[in-house]
Amino acid sequence: MIPNILSWMIFLPVIGAAVILAIPRGEKQHTLIRWLAAAFTGGQVLLAILLFMGFDRTTSSMQFVEQAAWIQSYNIWYFIGVDGLSISMVLLTALLSFLCIFASWGIDKAVKGYFVMFLLLDAGMMGVFCALDFFLFYIFWEVMLLPMYFLIGIWGGPRREYAAIKFFLYTLAGSVLMLVAMLVFYFNVKDPVTGGHTFNILAMMDQANHTGLLRDFDVRLLLYAALFIGFAIKVPAVPFHTWLPDAHVEAPTAISVILAGVLLKMGTYGMLRISFPILPDAVKYPPFAYGFATIAVISIVYGALCAMSQKDLKKLVAYSSIGHMGVVMLGMIGLTPLGINGAVLQMFNHGTVTAMLFLLVGVIYDRAHHRDIDGFGGLAQTMPVYTGIVTVAFFANLGLPGLSSFISEAFSFLGAFSSTTFNLRVYTIISVLGIVFVAGYMLWTLQRMFLGKLNPKYADLPEINRRELFTLVPLVVIVIFLGIYPAPMLELLEVSLNSLATTVREAAPMLMGMN
Repeated sequence: MIPNILSWMIFLPVIGAAVILAIPRGEKQHTLIRWLAAAFTGGQVLLAILLFMGFDRTTSSMQFVEQAAWIQSYNIWYFIGVDGLSISMVLLTALLSFLCIFASWGIDKAVKGYFVMFLLLDAGMMGVFCALDFFLFYIFWEVMLLPMYFLIGIWGGPRREYAAIKFFLYTLAGSVLMLVAMLVFYFNVKDPVTGGHTFNILAMMDQANHTGLLRDFDVRLLLYAALFIGFAIKVPAVPFHTWLPDAHVEAPTAISVILAGVLLKMGTYGMLRISFPILPDAVKYPPFAYGFATIAVISIVYGALCAMSQKDLKKLVAYSSIGHMGVVMLGMIGLTPLGINGAVLQMFNHGTVTAMLFLLVGVIYDRAHHRDIDGFGGLAQTMPVYTGIVTVAFFANLGLPGLSSFISEAFSFLGAFSSTTFNLRVYTIISVLGIVFVAGYMLWTLQRMFLGKLNPKYADLPEINRRELFTLVPLVVIVIFLGIYPAPMLELLEVSLNSLATTVREAAPMLMGMN
């Protein structure tokens, strides 16, 4: 195994950005810049494959750990590692970042700046999923914000400035709440070795290290609420979702893929990495738990109903993401191994499926220069290959058996329904009904765009090309493979997630207000 493999995965894109910056300006260099970006993200994919092969599936402990003093006087460490929770997100980030370079091939405005920003965004995302020091986690979380702001604000659609500012302000508001919680943790968690303050997330998970304000249950509830809002903005859960449709519609195709495929997962990842293990008693506080489940159900139903009413294909996919992330939240809050495994598997599966959907939206937009669903018709006659891939993506999105989302959604619902910690049966039944709406709008969209009489305006629309197929075929293979045989992914997750579920479920009430 390559030494410091996680550091290589985080900083390889930064090296790539530095190399691209060193290339002289000029249109003749654009192709070189694109291939360099592909080479560095491709290297990240190769490292991800090595990580997948070398990951020990029998332990819940952190693996590939790297630790070095960073700001020693304040006990801040460069501390990274992966477990079953984070490795699936690391693999997803590496894969989508690589594919998105090819989806960005048509970018012709400020090409050097675009790929530099993209690679910095890639590094920030990878860092979030590997960080085990809260200060480091927060730095990587913020590092993502600026490249994403510029990628939407400069290379986006007509209302790009508005969408970029809205995304920035929402995310920043969540970050401020997280910062407050982080500082309270720092000053009220003792390092088990030195006895000083610490940002070590693993030390924070041990309730025996909690002192001072963290012994006050009311403070713990406030901290949990602050973290929940911060992460829920990222998910995005209703009512913190309004930035998402604007950002998706205005962002270029590749950035929409990254937004839906990776960034949304950071919200639920943050809950599972930080909120659940550090504040398990607050997670189990009944008003919060049932409030969490209610928000999940509202997100599922509201997301589906909004998607159904959309005429813009990209907006439809954006709203459908809100609903699917609601499924993740519902699976999590049941606190069963089945539900949490299903939720994290759904995070991975939704990342691949929604990436396909946004890439496919980009394909048709590049040809027709609009996304009006009712403006098409009979496209299956002129673009049969494209129609076939769209059909797979639509069916995967609605959770058809045999495709990856079916397994993860079923596990999430079954886990919530069978919860013995909370009674979530009514919540689950309502949520399952929401799936009917998903099937309704996906099939209706398929019928309006691809079946029926061909719109003569698009009789000569060119078929999907090889570069576009290159970005889509790997995702199609993954969606079908995991739909038939999900074991390779579940084996990665289950030991760590079963341990997490047990830890949270069996955590003793901290001080007061419960039991």
